[in-house]
Amino acid sequence: MTILDWHESERPREKLLAQGAHSLSDAELLAIFLRVGVKGLSAVDLAQSLLDHFGSLNALLNADKAEFCQAKGLGDAKFVQLQAVLEMSRRHFESGLQKGDAMQSPELVARFLEHQIGHQQRETFGVLLLDQQHHLIKYQSLFTGTLNQASVYPREVVKAALEQSAAAIILAHNHPSGDPTPSQADIQLTKQLSDALNMIDVRTLDHIILGDNGRWHSLAQSNQMP
Repeated sequence: MTILDWHESERPREKLLAQGAHSLSDAELLAIFLRVGVKGLSAVDLAQSLLDHFGSLNALLNADKAEFCQAKGLGDAKFVQLQAVLEMSRRHFESGLQKGDAMQSPELVARFLEHQIGHQQRETFGVLLLDQQHHLIKYQSLFTGTLNQASVYPREVVKAALEQSAAAIILAHNHPSGDPTPSQADIQLTKQLSDALNMIDVRTLDHIILGDNGRWHSLAQSNQMP
């Protein structure tokens, strides 16, 4: 049985049009991206097999080219399509931050950061440089380290702020372990960087830590900012 044999309300495309993208499962969303299945498998069945193979939608989206193209039903063309979709998504979130007040929407900031560093397998530290109205001037990735640590140098953070004439800053890094809970070292680093930035009159608004599966932690929201 093919998807065309399904009841119209159960077909991914029709379901999306009628109920919105949020109503679809990961497999259904991926099936729309795939468009067609392979012999013996509908697009939804193929999508589910790919999710089982990679372990999660996030792992599939972040797979490198070699791993992605080796999977059944995928290849260079699909990899190129996916990279284009991901880049459009990154630009969409960046545009939203440039138009809005970043500090009033930590959820939007976290979603944007997920596209920047959430997929990294090594700890990566970056900053969102903001103007006086807290609109995004630029996101900049500054340091990449090991699986569980990245060396962060205050002088480089200060330099980035000065180069962009930033009035405020949001610190960010990922925890490849998946748990976004801040360590004592994270809290101490936040204080160290805040003190250095205060010396050039740049306010540190937040430090957002990304985990896996969309999880994130805001030190400002949890009252852990120095």
